[in-house]
Amino acid sequence: MTRPLLIEIGVEELPAWPLLRILKEIETSWAQILEANRLLCAFEFHYTPRRLVLWHPEFPIRQPDSEEEMFGPPLAIAFKDGEPTRAAESFAQKCGVKIEELGRGKKGDKEVLYYKRRIEGERAEVLLQEMVRTWLAGMRWGKTMRWGSLREEFIRPVRWIVAMLGEEVVPMELYGVASGSRTRIHRQVSFDFVEVAGPGAYFEALEKGGVRLFADARCEKILSDFEALETKEGIEIGRDEELMKEVVAITEWPTALMGRFDEGFLRLPPEVVMTSMKEHQRYFPVFREGVLTNAFVVVTNAYTDDFSQIVAGNERVLRPRLADAMFFYENDLKRGLDPTGLEKIVFMEGLGTMLDKSEREAAIAVALTERYAERLEKETGKPTSDLKALAERAAMLSKADLLSEMVYEFTELQGIMGYYYALAQGEDPLVAEAIRDQYLPDGEESDLPEHLFAAQLALAHKLDNLMGLFSVGKIPTGSRDPFALRRAAAGVVRIVTHFGIPFDLQATIEGFKHLYADFDTQTLVTFFKERLVKQLGANPSIVAAVLSSGERDLLQIVEKVQALKNIVEEEGFKEIFTTFKRVANISKDIELSGDLSVDPALFEKQQERALYEAFEALMSRDYPDYESRLDALFGLKPQLDAFFDHVMVNAEEEALRRNRRHLIGRIYKAFRAIADIKEISV
Repeated sequence: MTRPLLIEIGVEELPAWPLLRILKEIETSWAQILEANRLLCAFEFHYTPRRLVLWHPEFPIRQPDSEEEMFGPPLAIAFKDGEPTRAAESFAQKCGVKIEELGRGKKGDKEVLYYKRRIEGERAEVLLQEMVRTWLAGMRWGKTMRWGSLREEFIRPVRWIVAMLGEEVVPMELYGVASGSRTRIHRQVSFDFVEVAGPGAYFEALEKGGVRLFADARCEKILSDFEALETKEGIEIGRDEELMKEVVAITEWPTALMGRFDEGFLRLPPEVVMTSMKEHQRYFPVFREGVLTNAFVVVTNAYTDDFSQIVAGNERVLRPRLADAMFFYENDLKRGLDPTGLEKIVFMEGLGTMLDKSEREAAIAVALTERYAERLEKETGKPTSDLKALAERAAMLSKADLLSEMVYEFTELQGIMGYYYALAQGEDPLVAEAIRDQYLPDGEESDLPEHLFAAQLALAHKLDNLMGLFSVGKIPTGSRDPFALRRAAAGVVRIVTHFGIPFDLQATIEGFKHLYADFDTQTLVTFFKERLVKQLGANPSIVAAVLSSGERDLLQIVEKVQALKNIVEEEGFKEIFTTFKRVANISKDIELSGDLSVDPALFEKQQERALYEAFEALMSRDYPDYESRLDALFGLKPQLDAFFDHVMVNAEEEALRRNRRHLIGRIYKAFRAIADIKEISV
């Protein structure tokens, strides 16, 4: 039998991000508690800034009955001369029955005393208090607090609890608050408790009382308001997914409103205006034809028909924020972008200051400029000597904006402010753009540097972080990666593949290793290989197969892995691959670097000649990519199957045996130029 169960934990306003970070964990935890108590059922979790709600449309009113099997001592120990021993008496006492009521059972190869008892399921209302207590105590908020005389802690004070199974209150007391059937609605509707007769009345009371319980409904309301404003005003409102999640979490009755600020603040870089509005006020930026305007959108939680004072209040609050930003910006422009002072900022113990880091990045960026000089000259129209000077200049200025007042206030603008300050003092646009893009990509979905020149500084930054931190022993372990080195390695791979640049990983590390304390090159190379497996989403054996071929160029590794992955994931590959596994096994004792000449005059079987001619024909052709070449090689399956069916590879005559092994070895070697197929597991 089931009844609807509603549990609401009423709290003072919850901070958005601690809640959003553990949303999935909150739901998973309650599901585990239900399962552990044998009350598992469908449920929904909902939240607003003032409540955490569990809603179960059909909740079991009691646990199902169960049976417990109990095994006692072997009969040889339980009885002596037909009389029960102390062991039998203890087992009967444990089971709560007389010795005569015990049965006999088998445990392993021994006959033992046995008892099966039926356990009646406990009523849900008896269990729910401890279940909810466990659920709340297990929430990993980070910082928690105490209030009043309580010793228990929670993210915010608990002020009321609704717990109703059907129309009956489930008795519980948590954090000094007794459960009941009273909830609270929007403060601007009423400060008083509202009595609800059951779950149905609860949902109705919230909606009428200015509380939209469902986060999806709040989000839809905000987006609907956005669309209405855009149509009315002829504007575009900047959608920010993270900001949207936050405003949904801090409102119960959201309404989007548009306000304005002094047009003079548009002299600030757009990123400054948007960051100030987002970080300090949770405002959305407004654009017209792609250009930032002097308007903003705020999502209010007010329950009213007159929003004029709310708009005016938000306009009034924003002005000093933007005035501060303008003050910082003008001061920074007066100072200019100057690395003087970086020598006072420590980068990392053992790696010197930020000035030392800039100098290492300059050395790497200049070397990369020389490596890709031909392509850079074509793209920029500048000679290599100028490009090397610009690369060094960009690297030496790249961290200078850390000294600015603006970046001190908004750390997320580092690099971006350097770009604006560089342009303001007349630096080459290539230098400014490289400074702006130096931290890209900074995530899986992040943008990439705009062009190859900028990408070099981004590579230099990431390589310095990786080699520097590995040199001082700051190597990620397990899930811990406090310096985001996995992200840095993934960023290197994305840049290399996006720009299609050759990048011998081991040679690159060895080439710059002298800039750091000694470290094991192979450890860092292995770290990159592990990132490749995750980043490319490939079977680890495919990555191993490509690496076993001896390939060291990162771009070629990625392209080969992707090509082999596409083929291995094709339907029916497992059946095809059996033939080529045999090719690899036969070739394991063949010296592939030696003479693998094949003499057609020694062919005795038509199948030998057919395989030889098919192989020679495919090797004489050009292929646009690795996948096409692999397709052609795997296309030799019919000829190989016929060969293995009719030809004895290990013939008694040495010349025949060598000729046939060389033919198979050449095919294996052709594969091995791309990947060592013996490493593939399917």
